[in-house]
This record gives sequence, structure tokens and C-alpha cells, in this order.
Amino acid sequence: MSVKRLTAHRNIGIMAHIDAGKTTVTERILFITNKIHKTVEVHEGGATMDFLEEEQKRGITIQSAATSTEWKGYSVNIIDTPGHVDFTAEVERSLRVLDGACAVFDGVQGVEAQSETVWRQADRYGVPRICLINKLDRTGADFDYCVGTIKERLGARPVALQFPVGKEKEFNGIVDLVNMKYYVFDEDSKGKLMNEEPLEGDLLEEAKIRRHGVCEDAAEFDEEMLDIFVEDGEIPPDMLRAALRKATLAMELTPVFCGSALKDKGVALLLDAVIDYLPCPLDLPDIEGMVPRSEEEKITRKAADDQPMSAMAFKTVAEPTGDLTFIRVYSGVMEKGTTYYNPRTTKRERIGRILRVHADKREPLDRIEAGDIAAVIGLKNTVTGDTLCSEDDPIVLNKIVFPDAVIAMSLEPKDNKDRDKLSDVIGRMMREDPTFRATTNEETGELVISGMGELHLEVLVNRIQNDHKCEVITGKPKVSYKQRLAKDVDTEARFVKQSGGRGKFAVVSVRFEPTEDPTKTFEFVDGVKGGNVPREYIPSVANGLENAVNGGGRTGYPFVGVKATLYDGKAHDVDSDQLSFEQAGMLAFRQAYENNITLLEPIMKIDVSVPEEFLGAVVGDLNSRRGEVGEVVSQGELRVVKGFVPIAEMFAYSSSLRGATQGRGAFSMELFEYRPVPTNIAKKVLAGEE
Repeated sequence: MSVKRLTAHRNIGIMAHIDAGKTTVTERILFITNKIHKTVEVHEGGATMDFLEEEQKRGITIQSAATSTEWKGYSVNIIDTPGHVDFTAEVERSLRVLDGACAVFDGVQGVEAQSETVWRQADRYGVPRICLINKLDRTGADFDYCVGTIKERLGARPVALQFPVGKEKEFNGIVDLVNMKYYVFDEDSKGKLMNEEPLEGDLLEEAKIRRHGVCEDAAEFDEEMLDIFVEDGEIPPDMLRAALRKATLAMELTPVFCGSALKDKGVALLLDAVIDYLPCPLDLPDIEGMVPRSEEEKITRKAADDQPMSAMAFKTVAEPTGDLTFIRVYSGVMEKGTTYYNPRTTKRERIGRILRVHADKREPLDRIEAGDIAAVIGLKNTVTGDTLCSEDDPIVLNKIVFPDAVIAMSLEPKDNKDRDKLSDVIGRMMREDPTFRATTNEETGELVISGMGELHLEVLVNRIQNDHKCEVITGKPKVSYKQRLAKDVDTEARFVKQSGGRGKFAVVSVRFEPTEDPTKTFEFVDGVKGGNVPREYIPSVANGLENAVNGGGRTGYPFVGVKATLYDGKAHDVDSDQLSFEQAGMLAFRQAYENNITLLEPIMKIDVSVPEEFLGAVVGDLNSRRGEVGEVVSQGELRVVKGFVPIAEMFAYSSSLRGATQGRGAFSMELFEYRPVPTNIAKKVLAGEE
């Protein structure tokens, strides 16, 4: 029964650049499958999946929303993800647990900046995709141009399995090249009905030419089909569909479809494509993980109900009644009232309630079976990326990796009596959003929050004030700098105190080296020979060093790429203890970074779309912001400036761009890398003049 159920199951995500129409596509899918009975436009602020107040106000998706529906006997879990780069964590965690995805592209623009980002994320997680060229009713829409951008800008092999009939406002039909059928939309049925018309004349000739190209691509993946193709035989639809499915699952080809979700055109055919070409849980390799507390020993689990239970928590929503945790079960069955093991915390977690979530509505369940996604209430110590598993057969599934925060701002309650409430609210929001961080500056006592961009922090602050009714005062946004040691240095640190009776004594010699990998904060090497530092004190030195590195020194900016080799030292038979060597380790690092710091700043990859008449002004402005303009590409009537720029120079850039382009410019940014800050600017930052 498990195999039959899993074969008829799909876990998919809808992903795209902001404003390509993801949420509208999801709304129309829910309407066509009778999950909702009316559609409301995203720009009107009433979309089912955009149920947060901030989402409805701004007309954008901020957090991924999950729902489920049925289509022709198949169950489909859908996650509608945000398109704005500031909320990239929502895309990251969704792709980690999804089996397939539908990438949506604007019919005029084709591949846009954030399309490239989400495409690379899907590549990283090995998620097979289909594509929808949406908004083909818009002025300037061009299906073939958009398919071309998928090939050129994403390096993919798109294969168009449909083509539109009628351009722009006249778009009212689709030719299905697999079945060689011509469908015309019934405007009054809101996408639920299509009329099949005869495929003849010039339309038939075009369809034959395009189908020949599809068959040529697909024949590479089926030897029997290749033989028929070479002999100019007629390839049956089922054979063509099977070859295309095989190529899609192998991520060798990407099927492309067309439509206009807002006008209810093509969505039913897209749902058919989800069933035909995207994987069921059984199509994917067995999920891989590790034996807890072992870096080396790998194990796998099959997607089957009779396997030991393994699941990943991929999203948390903090609620007054307890955290709502979204779970993907990879193997076995998770049952209500049962206790499971969390290898990260080494604690047991009891499943209180299980819910099938449809946006902001819930339906109670007794169990989540292998391959399914649902939400649970009752978990106390489980956060995003944690594994839950059977204690008798434990496994740690590969974690979700989130990008670093790039900007920060100070935050304090307007009323001092709200300090504890604010602390509680921030704790809840950090559980929900792994890219939102909050720390307290030990010297000033100032609370500092950090995130992925100005919009990210603006939305979070608005939620603190509106959703949680906690009025706050914010400081100016600041850059989240990092720092590393400028050069190798050897230090001898002496922690010696004599005050009558037993004293303190520890001497350590440590060699510090900066490493180039900014993702690795600290690496400790035990290079002691001859026993000058007794073995029992070496972990204490490592702890002291790591605590000092994590403390950020005088500036408070986190250190990265610190390699510390303990190679010598001295101990005293009576006065030495673990605390003495821990303090000596901390002192060694303080000595190492004195006048030996390179400040690192986030460099953003930027795409600015502008009409050609404003191109010179935009490029000049970016250059004045220490930007590097890499190339300018044509995109219809627009020019897209691609380059790199320090985020320190980009605060309030949206207002500046609007002014310079009469409101016709648009841009998107994402973190590219960290680079050393120019010396003159670094001096000001380190002196607190930023």
C-alpha cells in the first residue's frame, strides 16, 4: 500500500523572481482543484497563501506557505516560496525538503536576477524542475525569447512541450506537443474548462516542426525511441512522456510550459505536467545521513512506511499555544502521541498534535507517513534543520545551510517595562527565521538585530510592533562586518597570579594564522610535543581560544578564519589548573589580534534593470558607490547592469534609483562574498565613526 500511495504523491515548490506570479499560480491551482472557491488577486492583498498582515500590505510573499490538494487521484503538497532575496532562507529550507519544483518566469522578462539565485539553490539540492512562462497576455510577452533566457542565463536544457497561440492580449490557446492537441480556453470557466480544437493548417505545420525538436532531445534518453526517431517513425505520446520524465528526473532536460495564471490560462495543463514529469518520493535516491556523533559513518533510509522513522524539521512558526513545526517524513511513520529522538540535543521529543496545514487553516491528523509533509505541535527543543528519528535506529540528516546576515541595527523597547516582552518576541522570531539574529553588545548592553537586508529587518520590526504589540526604537542600519587576523603571529601568553596560598599559573605559546575560508570561524591544532602542557589542560586552552574568537574582540564583529596551533607552554605542579589555561588561551588571542586585524565587508551581487536613457546615470552612480560594473545585457527594451557593490554603500538605494530613473528602475541584490575593507574606511569603522 505504501508504494502505491507514494507513487501517487508529489511534494513541489513554486519558485521565481519577485512579481513573476508564483502566488497567483498557487491560488489558481487551489481554485482549479476545488481547494478554494474563489480567487483574490495578490495585488489586492487577499491571496490565500499570503495571509500575514505584512504580506497583504506589501503584495509580496515573505514566508513560505504550505498547502495540499488533489488532482486526478494524486495528492500534491505545495510550498509557495518568497521571491525577494531578503527572504532567501524560506526558499533554502523549502527546497531542502521538496522533491520537485516549478520555476515561474515573467513572459516579458524571462530569467531575472532572483530566478538565477533560486535556480542555483535548486541545483545545490538536486531538485528536478519544470518551468512555466507566465503572464503571456502582457504587452511585450515573448515565449521563445523566455525559453532562450533559460538556456543562456541558467545553463539549463529547456525543452518546450507547449507553445502559445495568439500574442499578448490575443493569447487564448495552447498547443500540447506531446499529445499534438490544440486547446482553447473557456474564458467564463476561470480555467476549469478548455475546448479542444482541430490542429490544422500553419498551426499543424509549426507543431510538427516543434515536436520533431522535442523528440530529438528526448530520444537521447530512450534507445527504443531513438531507433524510431532515426527511421522517421511516429513516436507515441506515452513513449515520449516516459523519456521526458526520465530526463527531467535526471536533471538533463527541463520541460517548459506556457500560460497566464492571472487570466486562468494553462494552469490545469501545468498540474498535469507536475504529475507527468516531477518525481514522487520513490523516484529519488534513498535519503542519506550519518550515525549520530560520527562524522564518517554514513547510512541511508528508504522512503517506506516499514523503515525506522526519520524526519526533518524545516520550518517553525512560534505561536502562543506552542511552536508549530513543519516536518518532512523521509522514512517510517510519525504518529501522534509518540516520542522520538533529536540527535542534536540528545533529548526525546513528544508529538502532541499533527496537522495538515492549508495556509492559515488546519486539519488534524493521526500520523504522517513516509514521503509526506505536515506540521506538529508540542516540540520543545527542536529547531529548523533538526532531525527527529527512532531512538533505536538513530540518524542525522544533512543540515540546511543558511547564508550570513549582512546588515544590523540596534533595537530597544520604547517603554522599559517591555524589555522582557521584547526579549521573548525576539526569541520566538529567531526560532522562526534562521537568518534573523540578535546579540547583546557586552560593552554597551545594546541589543543588535541582524538580517539579510533592509527589507528583511523592516518587516521584522513591523511584525514586532504590529503582530506582537511591542513598540520599539531602532537605530540606523549598519553593516555586519567580519574580521580576520591580518598576518601570522606567534604569541606567548602568561597567566600568572600569586596572592598568598595557591596561585594561578599557565603559560602557552600559540601560533595564529588567518585562513581564507570565511565559513570556518575557528580551527584548533594540538602541536604540543614533550608534555610541557599536560594533556588534561589542552582542551581548556582550546576552549579559551574559541571563547575569545567568538567574543569578537573590542569591536564585537565576529572573527572568521582563525587557525590556532598550540605548540608549547609551561605548567606548575601546584598552581596550574584548567581555569588558568583557559584564561591563558583567551589572553593569547587578545595579544594576537592587537594591531593585527583585517576588516571584511559583505559584497553584494547586484542587477539593476533600467530603460536605456538612464543607463549612464545608473552606471555612474554605482561606480561612485565603490561598485564594479561587470556587464550590461539587453532584456527587451530594458538594460540590465550586472556588477558587485559593498552593501555599506547601498542603504536607501531604492529611493535613489527611483529618483534617478523617474521610478522606472528596479534592482535586486544578494550576498556574493566578504572582501577586505579599504584601509581608510576600515580605520573609521574601527574607530566607531561609521
